[in-house]
Amino acid sequence: MTRYILLAAALLLSVLAQAQDRTMTAPTGGWNRAGLTDKSQELAKNYPYSLIDRGAQRNRRMITGHLAQASDKRPFPKLVVNGNPTPLYTDADGRYARAYSFGSGSNSVEVRGADGKSVKRVQFYEADRTRPQPVIRVIAAWDDNQAEVDLHVVTPDGQHAFWAHPALTNGGGLDGDTVDGPGPENFMMTAPQRGVYQVWINYWGNFGSSGYHFDESTRQQPIITTRITLVFHENTPRERREEFVVPLRSIGELTLVKTFTF
Repeated sequence: MTRYILLAAALLLSVLAQAQDRTMTAPTGGWNRAGLTDKSQELAKNYPYSLIDRGAQRNRRMITGHLAQASDKRPFPKLVVNGNPTPLYTDADGRYARAYSFGSGSNSVEVRGADGKSVKRVQFYEADRTRPQPVIRVIAAWDDNQAEVDLHVVTPDGQHAFWAHPALTNGGGLDGDTVDGPGPENFMMTAPQRGVYQVWINYWGNFGSSGYHFDESTRQQPIITTRITLVFHENTPRERREEFVVPLRSIGELTLVKTFTF
């Protein structure tokens, strides 16, 4: 009986996937190797690895899709991964691609429209317990698609993770530098050191069709709003998170967001 129920559920998911628009088109065949997946009719393909091949940053997966309308002005649609919302920007054709390093356990990916309503949501369970779990994750996102904003994290041994030095020798590090405005930028450690951590955010400059520049007049708003999320023991019964909203007013501004002891 259980087998027939699972078969019926799979058929229903397939029908629903064909009936919906291509809001979320990949990862093809689902994000995980076991449990619930979001099937598609596309051929399977390999996923790009993170630039940082350490711990939970190994096996980073791309989330790609297509919105009916391009989003380049506030309010933006949102991509919500495991409860962490980030503005979702697209190209002129409405396409987007965002990377995320999923840990084991229950994971979710949701696209919300500019009106805040859910457009599509996928919940899945990653059963691969050999994959290290992020014990500390720091996520930075911002709401101006011209802005080049950088996350900086200083670990207890004095090492400094940022765009020019993403990989630390203590096992922590940043994903690839996000230069096209959307974020998120992620810092993760699977075996964090004991001691004091510092989290900084920097409005480095702007990025446009002609490359990097420092013309503040291209900003969409006088103030850029950044959201920094700290997640501890992600996807476990001990999960705890803190969120901070930090305004950035001028290029070059460097702000200490949080000092915490782990």
